[in-house]
Amino acid sequence: MSTSGCCTDDGGMDCVHTAPPAAAAPNAGITAAGLPSAGLPGAASPDNGTVDDKPASSQLPLLDLTVLQELEAELASPAVARTFARDYTEIWGQRYGHLNTAVDAEDVADALDAVISLKIASAMVGALRLAELAETVQGLIRSGDWDYCQELMPLVKAQGNETMRELQLRYLAPDQTAG
Repeated sequence: MSTSGCCTDDGGMDCVHTAPPAAAAPNAGITAAGLPSAGLPGAASPDNGTVDDKPASSQLPLLDLTVLQELEAELASPAVARTFARDYTEIWGQRYGHLNTAVDAEDVADALDAVISLKIASAMVGALRLAELAETVQGLIRSGDWDYCQELMPLVKAQGNETMRELQLRYLAPDQTAG
């Protein structure tokens, strides 16, 4: 896969990029987390390199069940994947609280720890929109834009709550009725 990005000192990719022109390679415009980057707040504008100042509506699904199906196959155990998804929903409140507290305190290390945890776990359960939002917040933390991070916290909470409901209804609830 050919993507461009900014490397951190540890070699990791953590920058958010804008979508490529229509004729570009199919994997261009993909963020470090493997998520499309078009319309992300905090993404550089292709025209002038400036940062967008408002979040755009994501075109990603709130929940992509194919990601969970792939996780089931990789683990060779639907039960383990369901346990992971159930644990993800059960600790959502703690995960959000940790991120919100760190952002309020403008604590870079704690905020990055919390947002990276949210981003990775969300991507693993197919919560693509929440993973995308977490990646945006990660970029804002790295750039020191604490005011905008704080403005996005209600959106993170609302989107997280909605994602947890979707996981319960569309993925975990069927498991509870199967006998």
